[in-house]
Amino acid sequence: MPKLNLHKRDYVSQLGNEVTPEQMNELIAPKHRAITQRVNRSPYLTEKNVDYRWQKLACPDSKLELLDPHTQQQMSVYDKNIEYFIGTVKLPVGIAGPLRVNGLFAQGDYPIPLATTEAALVASYHRGSSLITACGGASAMLLNEGVTRTPGFAFRNLAEAGQFVAWVVTQFDELKRLAETTTSHGKLTDINVNIEGNHVYLVFEYLTGDASGQNMVTIATNVAFEYILENTPIEPHYAFLDGNLSGDKKANSQTLRSVRGKKVTAEVIIPVDLVEKYLHTTPERMMQFGQMTTVGGALSGTIGINAHYANALAALYIACGQDAACVAESAIGMTRMEVTENGELYASVTLPNLMVGTVGGGTGLPSQKACLDLLGLHGNGQSQALAEVVAALCLAGELSIVGAFCAGHFSRAHHKLAR
Repeated sequence: MPKLNLHKRDYVSQLGNEVTPEQMNELIAPKHRAITQRVNRSPYLTEKNVDYRWQKLACPDSKLELLDPHTQQQMSVYDKNIEYFIGTVKLPVGIAGPLRVNGLFAQGDYPIPLATTEAALVASYHRGSSLITACGGASAMLLNEGVTRTPGFAFRNLAEAGQFVAWVVTQFDELKRLAETTTSHGKLTDINVNIEGNHVYLVFEYLTGDASGQNMVTIATNVAFEYILENTPIEPHYAFLDGNLSGDKKANSQTLRSVRGKKVTAEVIIPVDLVEKYLHTTPERMMQFGQMTTVGGALSGTIGINAHYANALAALYIACGQDAACVAESAIGMTRMEVTENGELYASVTLPNLMVGTVGGGTGLPSQKACLDLLGLHGNGQSQALAEVVAALCLAGELSIVGAFCAGHFSRAHHKLAR
């Protein structure tokens, strides 16, 4: 007989015992009183606007931390990256590695800057990176790349949807020409069609050069979208620039077989003695852990199987000026660990959804550019190498955390470093 979860705290039931219905209504009812502290007017970054916001905030201690003299001196560089600017937040940055990567694009030993407030994180990635480097490095391969935007169109019936598709597939050359007028780097490579009843989703696929490309593909697709609405012989009942099929900033399973951003795989083969030296466990135990947690992930409905890609991605994305919200989609992937016929540990990761760039976005901001410069990967021609380094970093993290669980050190490390 299942147990009742009476020990769980039910706030609504508890509140019902402490306040009357009238008091509850008063607590949660909309409040239409006047705003007494209107902080924002113009969104633009000017000294006058920043001063105005801090006058309204009236919190000098916070101002001292967020708008320190160095930030004040260089605040104009943030003009294209934020609205309603009031200052900067300082995060600790640690360095892991060097991490040796033998890729199609990334070749060398990379010091890895990681921005985090989570104790034990950088130490864990440093251990994994040192282990991989001791094995001669991770082999890494960029498999595919592309960024999508997916307009959606609703019609009155399936017949209209079919007629619309029959027309739109003849328009690729013109849609490509229009989309590429908005960017000097982006290239429209394909448009896929998905029909669901009387709804049509067009998947615009782009190459975005060395930029991560979300804004690029949005602007490019919007021009094509407006052309479709103005010229289609079958007028949609309604339509939107994105129908949520792209997976933008959301965990999704479709990219496991395809790509969004950059798809990369990385592997390493580790001799028994190095597993014991760095991880204090055995290849067999590492494989057993992988088998058990794969089943556990399936039982929980996890998309993909990995231990903690999100830790590496969040820390490196923040340090290197990537869009941190893309961790939601980039952290999808597969980790696999096996024992080879020689008794060594084979470990691999495949990440189909790395949204990384080395130009544009936040990559040119002072601290973020400094971190990319530490990697030697800022600027044009470097994004493919960065993606391979990121995959190798995730592999390092998987090895380290699995090793910690297998050796019984996971809790001990957090207790030692976090307390």
